[in-house]
Amino acid sequence: MKRIGFLSFGHWNPHPQSAVRSASDVLLQSIELAVAAEEVGADGAYFRVHHFAQQLASPFPLLAAAGARASRIELGTGVIDMRYENPAYMVEDAGAADLIAQGRLQLGISRGSPEQVIEGYRHFGHDPREGESDADMARRHTAQFLALLEGEGFAEPNPRPMFPNPPGLLRVEPHSEGLRDRIWWGAGSRATAVWTAQQGMNLMSSTLLTEDTGVPFHQLQAEQIHLFHEAWREAGHERTPRTSVSRSIFPLVTAQDHAYFGADRRSTDQVGMIDGGLARFGKSYAAEPDELVRQLAEDEAIAAADTVLLTIPNTLGVDYNAHILESILTHVAPGLGWRD
Repeated sequence: MKRIGFLSFGHWNPHPQSAVRSASDVLLQSIELAVAAEEVGADGAYFRVHHFAQQLASPFPLLAAAGARASRIELGTGVIDMRYENPAYMVEDAGAADLIAQGRLQLGISRGSPEQVIEGYRHFGHDPREGESDADMARRHTAQFLALLEGEGFAEPNPRPMFPNPPGLLRVEPHSEGLRDRIWWGAGSRATAVWTAQQGMNLMSSTLLTEDTGVPFHQLQAEQIHLFHEAWREAGHERTPRTSVSRSIFPLVTAQDHAYFGADRRSTDQVGMIDGGLARFGKSYAAEPDELVRQLAEDEAIAAADTVLLTIPNTLGVDYNAHILESILTHVAPGLGWRD
C-alpha cells in the first residue's frame, strides 16, 4: 500500500481556454480539488510554492482553508523555498495551519528552485551573510525553523506583560505537537538526501535530480532513497521516516485523455542544465491502464518510496484533475498493489 496524493504547481493563465484564469481561481480551485481528491480516495493534496510567478506562492492560508474543508487527507507543500522565509513567523503560520487541519500537515521545504527574478529573496528582506551563499542561508533558516518547531522555550518574558505569562522562557505560539516529524526536504541529489536524513527530515524527491550518472532517472532516484535510509539508520533516529517521489502519470481512458496526453506515450528521460549544472529529468507516463501498470512496475524509485505525488495539469480544472486521480486510483493502483 502506498499513499497517493497530487502535486499542483498552481498555474493560472488569463487565456480563454484556461479553466484557471486568475489568482482567485487557482486558490479556490485548489481547495475544491483537495476536497474532490479526498472524495475519490486520494491521500494527499500538495502544492508548489513559486514567488514572483502566476502560480501558488503563499501556502499557509491555502493549507488552512483546505484543512478546514477536507477532513482526512494530508495537506502539504512541495516545496517552500527557505531562502524567502522568516523562520519564527513560519513556525507561527505552520502551527496555526496544522492545528486547523488537526495534525495533517506535511511540509516540504528546500533551498528552492530557479527563480523568476534575480535574487528574489532579497526583496523579501533576506540577505546571505558575509561568505554565505543563498543555499547556505536556506539551510540556516531551516535549522532555525526546525529548532523552533521543537517547542522549547527560549525567549525572556517581559516582567510587565500585557497578559500573564506561563513560568519560564517562552516559545513561539501556537505550537503544534508532532509537526517537527512531518517536515520534508526536497532533495535534488544523493548527497543532499544523506544530509536530509542527518537532519531528521523526511525525503521528498521530485521529477528531476541535479546530477546525472548515466543511469535511468528512476534508478538514480532509487539510489538516492537507499542512501537516505542508510544515513537515517546511521544517525540513530528513532522514528520511521517517509519518502516520496513525484511522477506525471496519465491513464488514457477517455477520448479526452488521448487528446490531451496521447503524445506523452513517447516521453523519455531527459538530461539538461539547471542552475548551471547537469540535471536528469524523469519522463511522463501516459498509456492505457494495463500498460501503465506494466511500465510503473519497473520504476525502482516508486517501489522504494512510500508516497507517490502525481503532478497534475491544474489549468484543466477541478473536474478533469479529479478524473485523472480517480482513473489512477481505480484502474492503475490496484494492479500495482498500491490499493486493495
